[in-house]
Amino acid sequence: MFFCKRSLQATFFLCVLFSQLLLAQNVPNSQQFLENFGISSEQISQLDRGEIVTYEVSETSQKELAIGVAMYMPVQLAQVLEYLKRGNLIEQDSNLTASGLIPDNADINTFRKFSFGEKQFDEATAFLKAKTGNKFNLSKQEIEALQALLPKPDDIDKKILLKTASQKYREILLQRWKDYRKSGLAGISAYSRDGSNADPAKELRTDAVNSKTWAHYFPQLQKGWLNYPVGLPKSATEQFFWMNRIVEDRPTAILSHRVIAADAEGGIILHRQFYVGHSYNSSHVVAGGIPYKDGTLMFYSTRSSTDQVDGIGSSLKHAIGREQMKKVMINNLRQLNKSLQKKSGK
Repeated sequence: MFFCKRSLQATFFLCVLFSQLLLAQNVPNSQQFLENFGISSEQISQLDRGEIVTYEVSETSQKELAIGVAMYMPVQLAQVLEYLKRGNLIEQDSNLTASGLIPDNADINTFRKFSFGEKQFDEATAFLKAKTGNKFNLSKQEIEALQALLPKPDDIDKKILLKTASQKYREILLQRWKDYRKSGLAGISAYSRDGSNADPAKELRTDAVNSKTWAHYFPQLQKGWLNYPVGLPKSATEQFFWMNRIVEDRPTAILSHRVIAADAEGGIILHRQFYVGHSYNSSHVVAGGIPYKDGTLMFYSTRSSTDQVDGIGSSLKHAIGREQMKKVMINNLRQLNKSLQKKSGK
């Protein structure tokens, strides 16, 4: 299974905090917020001791894994915000081999650092020979374009094959980004599967609709998130990223979109992976924080959709997957807390 590290470390560095934003409605105090997440009085005591607690995040299908974690950090909210806005945690992701921002005027050269290396020859060959199924997340049209390539993979040498595979993947990434940038969720092509297709657009829409706690306090932001590229609040900013990460010992391309709404005191971030090369279909992250005692109370939730937990043994697969997700998320919070306290001299 892919769960152990996949997108979590790469996405968590994107997560910033939220508090008294102008676009929010009736932002709760810390006690109300704890109650909204179903955190018990016993867990509050754990938080006060510096322990990490988990809270339930509803799963919307048999393919989804979801969980939330919270932690009190004895560091001022402004310091946490500044640290995360700089993206410091991405440098600590050992599974990330390459990444970059996608500008508004992106072209094929934006993805020039995405490539298959010599040790990934088999992966590159399999990509050029891709068929309908679970090995790669590709649309029917993308698969047909690869199958129409001449000369065939078996008829070219190793260097040319690696170069061809890298270039074709860059073209796919560019087109998928353009489609999403133009049409939002409606522009995301389904992944071709044996039988029914995997639909990351539907999954991400469902995730956004069912993220009810933050949506209750930030309805305008949720509306813009669902209807992107229309309707984002003027105070919100957005960025796009591409990444090449090792997932299940395989390189995988990822396209990400994040939206941040922030003021001097904090902010909220929404982050979705709207294209993933294999192993899982999509990922939706919401994270935030509020002033609490002498520091910051952090909340961090992830929803991921994968075909790997569906079918026979689904309950056991979900339990294993959630536990592995939890371990990674807890490690991320501990890493963040350690780095912030070191930076602040505590």
